[in-house]
Amino acid sequence: MAASMAASSSTHVSLREFGCEQSLLSRPDGSASFVQGDTSVMAGVYGPAEVKVSKEIYDRATLEVLVQPKVGLPSVRERSQEQCVRETCEASLLLSLHPRSSLTLILQELQDDGSLLSCCLNAACMALMDAGLPMSCLFCGVTCAIGPDGQIITDPTAAQEKESRALMTFAIDSKARRVMMSSTRGSFSVHELQQCVAVSQSASEKIFQFYRDSVRRRYSKSL
Repeated sequence: MAASMAASSSTHVSLREFGCEQSLLSRPDGSASFVQGDTSVMAGVYGPAEVKVSKEIYDRATLEVLVQPKVGLPSVRERSQEQCVRETCEASLLLSLHPRSSLTLILQELQDDGSLLSCCLNAACMALMDAGLPMSCLFCGVTCAIGPDGQIITDPTAAQEKESRALMTFAIDSKARRVMMSSTRGSFSVHELQQCVAVSQSASEKIFQFYRDSVRRRYSKSL
């Protein structure tokens, strides 16, 4: 079940080593851990289950996303991450197949050494896959940092994030490589934004290939 891939690099794209393991937890309906370098996140999916009447939506499932920090209580940062992950999941999950029910996705930060939001997105996608929930497409997260010299760094570490003048995270879909969600901070030009999108789309190819290899390795062992 565990899988890893050495960091690969091309002209633009350099990613830290990945690791993923699915079905780690017994209580959730789907779970996965995802590692990018020294950043790691655990994800658990619960549902479809009964929903409170106050939260019930008659034509689709209600999706709740909770992000738990490594220590302490969730803050504004976690609320922002929850919104980004929820928007992405709602765009890919076929929620209309489970009306009047609830889905809960819990993300636990284990270690943050940069690119935490993209690691959350990747853990979320692998956990949703593990739960067997119907999706219109898969998705992955890619974080880009723009250094003081204008250099674009993909999958930056915490130290690289601190030095950067802009930080962007994109959720990319597996079908058309379109941007499903973006989260940005700092100062950047339109041209730099377009460059980061292009680099993220290129990086997504490596992540989707890792997904395929990871799932193939898992099921070849279980057959």
